[in-house]
Amino acid sequence: MSKYSSLALKSSLVERTLKSVTQHLPEVPSSVDSSNNSDRWESPRKIAIVSDAYYPQVNGVVRTLQMVSSHLTRLGHEVTMITPDQFRTVSCPTYPEIRLSLNAWPRVGKLLKDQQPDSIFIATEGPLGLAARQYCRSKGLKFTTSYSTRFPEYIRLRVPIPEDWSYKFFRWFHSGADAVMVPTDSLRRGLASKGIHNTALWSLGVDTELFKPSASDCFKGLPGPILIYVGRVAVEKNLEAFLSLPNGGSKVVVGDGPARVQLEKMFPEAVFVGEKHGQELADHYAAGDAFVFPSMTDTFGLVLLEALACGTPVAAFPVTGPLDVITDSKVGVLHEDLAQAVTQALTLNRQDCRAFALRSSWESCAGVLSHHLGDNRPVWNAPQSSKVSK
Repeated sequence: MSKYSSLALKSSLVERTLKSVTQHLPEVPSSVDSSNNSDRWESPRKIAIVSDAYYPQVNGVVRTLQMVSSHLTRLGHEVTMITPDQFRTVSCPTYPEIRLSLNAWPRVGKLLKDQQPDSIFIATEGPLGLAARQYCRSKGLKFTTSYSTRFPEYIRLRVPIPEDWSYKFFRWFHSGADAVMVPTDSLRRGLASKGIHNTALWSLGVDTELFKPSASDCFKGLPGPILIYVGRVAVEKNLEAFLSLPNGGSKVVVGDGPARVQLEKMFPEAVFVGEKHGQELADHYAAGDAFVFPSMTDTFGLVLLEALACGTPVAAFPVTGPLDVITDSKVGVLHEDLAQAVTQALTLNRQDCRAFALRSSWESCAGVLSHHLGDNRPVWNAPQSSKVSK
């Protein structure tokens, strides 16, 4: 079977599965008022975070969960993670770097029952998230979710599935949550237009101790200016818009993904350095003259803050994500003409970029999430005979 036949087969399977699921989903109103937090409490508690995205994946969702869980612990909470490394997994069709957990339904419920967490945060809508949602709904447990990836749009880029089918599933998934954490106001408005209303603003942070200006020479020998992209190398990131820019200098791609091989063939003059982590990643950000963000489908773009923290100005399209992060013209340029945005970004002051990023704190991000987590102690502490499945 050729790779094209295999891809067509996988696409057909995904399409049939999603259509079957969405045809039978109950329409549950998503009308929770996330501004009403009178039943929240701020004392230390046990928190379970369920996520289908986790290490060794490299993306903004994983970095956010790592930093938030660390800061929740610093705030005195006991955090446990339920992630794919605890399960047998298979590769996601069309995206082998993403692992899908098997046998999630019974095991996730058992883990939650054994842990009896005071609060439950379901970070993703994959097999683990679905299993956690099912268990919570069946036991009358409160849970909070997050919407951090535009999966309906991403799916549509890969297989011919109408976005409306996907959004029907996501409306159902998030409708049972106490609150749906979203990183920007523009995304909240976008989700409201799709029928997801129970949202709460959750601005993300940046590690300004790791990501900071440095005298990095990792691009020594490359002609300047150095235009850098950091992130997944995948179709939804719109990297062709970056790599085809007429601007001079060098174009550097930091990251990996399913589109890398094809893009390396299409743009042999570009420099692909693969995934970088920790200090090495920070040095690559700092060595760039401008950070180019060509994506038009991201919900936030954590890499934008990381680049700014390293003093590197941003060039991007004026879309959700960049519009919400780049709120000061001193630190980035948003323009429909990405080449023009790059040219103007190269003139910006790097000290202004660093000062702007210092306003964003992971501690604050963790605190906001903590405030929107429900209290399940009454359920766990109730006499066994009074626990009625819902």
